[in-house]
Amino acid sequence: MNVKIDTKEIFHVISILDKELTANMSALFMAIVAKKQEEDAKSLILDLSHVDLIDPSFASSLKSLSANSYADQKSFVICNMKDAIKENFAAWGILDDLNTTPTASEAWDIVQMEEIERELGADFPE
Repeated sequence: MNVKIDTKEIFHVISILDKELTANMSALFMAIVAKKQEEDAKSLILDLSHVDLIDPSFASSLKSLSANSYADQKSFVICNMKDAIKENFAAWGILDDLNTTPTASEAWDIVQMEEIERELGADFPE
């Protein structure tokens, strides 16, 4: 699996460079993410601009990663999805469970806004 990881102050941008994401790549991707989070737990932005085809089980692992990230008070945003990928996510019933944006810039904005919301929420007891 070919990935590029760009680390920013509060998040990692993981760009998948493969054109196809198969079921057997899911475990490898999750291991890459786990190792990166072990080194420095940050929010994640996943750039799918190179991906043309995704297996349903890989997509399901992204849904789990999203849920786990938010449970750990971290953001998870997917950006630059091609229309075919977005249509597949919708058909599989997981698109609404994921935080997606058309561009990386918008993903950065969401992560930064959610970080501010978490910081402000910590200042106000419920």
